[in-house]
Amino acid sequence: MKAGKIQRRTSVPAEDFAPEMHSVLRRVYAGRGVRSASELGLGLDQLLPVSTLDGIDSAVELLLRHFERRSRVLVIGDFDTDGATSSALVVRSLRRLGFVDAGYLVPNRFRFGYGLTPEIVVLAAQRSPALIITVDNGISSHEGVAEAGRRGIEVLITDHHLPPGELPRAAAIVNPNLVDAHFGSRALAGVGVAFYLMAALARALQARGSGASGFSVAELLDLVALGTVADMVPLDHNNRILVAQGMKRLRAGRCVAGITALLEQANRSLPRVVAQDLAFAVAPRLNAAGRLDDMSLGVECLLTDDIVEARQLAARLSDLNEERRAIELRMQAEALQAVGRLHLESRGELLPGLCLYDESWHQGVVGLVAARVKDRVHRPVIALARAEDGTLRGSARSVPGVHIRDVLEAIATRHPGLIERFGGHAMAAGLTLQSDLLDRFASAFTEEVSGWLDPAAQGIVETDGELTPEEMTLSTALVLRESGPWGSAFPEPAFDGEFVLLESRIVGECHLKMRVRPSVSGEVFDAIAFRYADGDAPRRALPQGRARLAYRLDVNEYLGTRRLQLVVEHLETS
Repeated sequence: MKAGKIQRRTSVPAEDFAPEMHSVLRRVYAGRGVRSASELGLGLDQLLPVSTLDGIDSAVELLLRHFERRSRVLVIGDFDTDGATSSALVVRSLRRLGFVDAGYLVPNRFRFGYGLTPEIVVLAAQRSPALIITVDNGISSHEGVAEAGRRGIEVLITDHHLPPGELPRAAAIVNPNLVDAHFGSRALAGVGVAFYLMAALARALQARGSGASGFSVAELLDLVALGTVADMVPLDHNNRILVAQGMKRLRAGRCVAGITALLEQANRSLPRVVAQDLAFAVAPRLNAAGRLDDMSLGVECLLTDDIVEARQLAARLSDLNEERRAIELRMQAEALQAVGRLHLESRGELLPGLCLYDESWHQGVVGLVAARVKDRVHRPVIALARAEDGTLRGSARSVPGVHIRDVLEAIATRHPGLIERFGGHAMAAGLTLQSDLLDRFASAFTEEVSGWLDPAAQGIVETDGELTPEEMTLSTALVLRESGPWGSAFPEPAFDGEFVLLESRIVGECHLKMRVRPSVSGEVFDAIAFRYADGDAPRRALPQGRARLAYRLDVNEYLGTRRLQLVVEHLETS
């Protein structure tokens, strides 16, 4: 559950929404900057043209040369859900398009770290590829690209991360975030970039009369939807189209066996699946493989067409996810205890940015811990763990207004040699540094963040205002559920209001189950605040009385009966 203060979104005037549009939905869209009905069209014909993605022509030419040579092609991905879906999409596409030898390799994060490192190139070279395709990584891999060149291996980089000042000398690069890129969106996930490239390749091969004439990369939009939602990239209009079309395939059952099996493991209904199910039920199971073991397990789950094998792999991923949850809860409690000590030492005035480290922490889970602590303290947090080679590897999570990758770049510029390597986005980044430099780095991080952070803008829980008794209904919840996709930069609708808390209890160790009544009506609703008592929060119910809630409308289905439930994101008791 979020901590902070409630603030209502500012709406923009809408011009031509349909008269029959639900009044709440009209307000919600206006609060997300949607001005007209034309912006709500989510057909594939409204996608930004494939040919307009910078670098795609030279990348397709490179792929065509290797198609004609019948080359061995090796896809090298990342160890998160975006990387796994990107790897599966490219391998599936190449095989369907007639590439005679298309395989993949996912770096073990504990041995090789992130990206196309020289070490992973040495491992890849044992398979004798003529071409390496990176997906969701590679834009900062100068040394890895150079190592591939020394071994006579060409490299095609597909990535969406922010580039360094100088690009690697790859044979081709496709990245919508290059400094001089003209593509109409900089929000594509790695799997979105991969989708565009494979669509362009399919078009080129089919124009030549080569490749699988009946194959359309649109068949794999379920993978694109999963990777896009999981990576929390902004859901601009182009990404909403990709996700909406992928969700359409999912609900119709036209998806890869692995996603079906993962949804089954999470007890989600395929015909009623929504983007939030991918974010909170499927992605954590896939990510668990990369965090604790080897993401090859996740990629295999997404590559198999055998539902029995997919279910076996999904069960193993679910087991890993349970193990991950236990490790995360322990680390989170330790991190919050450390924050509590900092509160005491600083007399309640925390530093603008926090660096947290514990010798016992698991390298694959520090990103989750950083995210949880960031939500508590409303400032950027970096959690670090010791890697096998003795270095410290950290994951950073940020808050609005602090571009965390630019913060790290500024530190690297002002303090040469302090950070060994880094990369990432505005809200999340990763880095490596030598353990004896931790104190120096923490000081530099605090100094740099202090120039970015606006304390008054932190801890805001944005809502779409109050609902009237006539609007707080199951039918409203169903309308909102079907009107997504919702996600980053296009958030799921949330509302606020005054309620009477009638009863509450802790369920499932840390969730707060409640019965509440709006102050302006007599109807009583079920409500739940997930993770209310996680970490160091007390595991106790709340007394009866008045409360102000920020909440989402949810559809709770039990034994075939649907009921309205409030999912509480913020709670203030009087």
